Amino acid sequence: MFIIAGLGNPGDKYAHTRHNAGFDTVDKLADKYGIDISEEKFEAGVIEGQKVILVKPLTYMNNSGQALRAVADYYKVDTESELIVIYDDISLEPGKLRVRPKGSAGGHNGIKSIIQHLGHQDFMRVRVGVGEKPKGYDLADYVLGHYSDEEKNIMSTAFGTAAEVAVFLMTEGPDKAMNKYN
Repeated sequence: MFIIAGLGNPGDKYAHTRHNAGFDTVDKLADKYGIDISEEKFEAGVIEGQKVILVKPLTYMNNSGQALRAVADYYKVDTESELIVIYDDISLEPGKLRVRPKGSAGGHNGIKSIIQHLGHQDFMRVRVGVGEKPKGYDLADYVLGHYSDEEKNIMSTAFGTAAEVAVFLMTEGPDKAMNKYN
């Protein structure tokens, strides 16, 4: 069984903001595979023959680890080999993706929380580029802001590709996924 978690913040106020790239990607997976997920729960389904739990933590970005630890413990999932986390990355151009089998938080508070609650940093990640904040912008305002009209199409495609990457990670593993998508 795998957990595929998209990071973001719950509520209409944050819907489709840069920080919700993970939520938007999990929604693409849910739509493609007919898994009914709402922001009130997480849902199990089957993707490419694998049982999967799709998760959009309601604990807000900075406390994502609390929710993921609870789900992983409940389902007895090995977080080093059966957890995939999808999240925004300001160091990548909009729509660019990076796959990693493990690593540091790199300044991302959601990932910091997950590392803290899991007690390790060895879990698979799909980073979705949302672009660097413009000079003079507050970082929080930037990541909680919406995409420009030009970026919306780029990001919609990126969310679909990030969803494909998550499935590829489950079926083929991180080494093949990095070779194919990085």
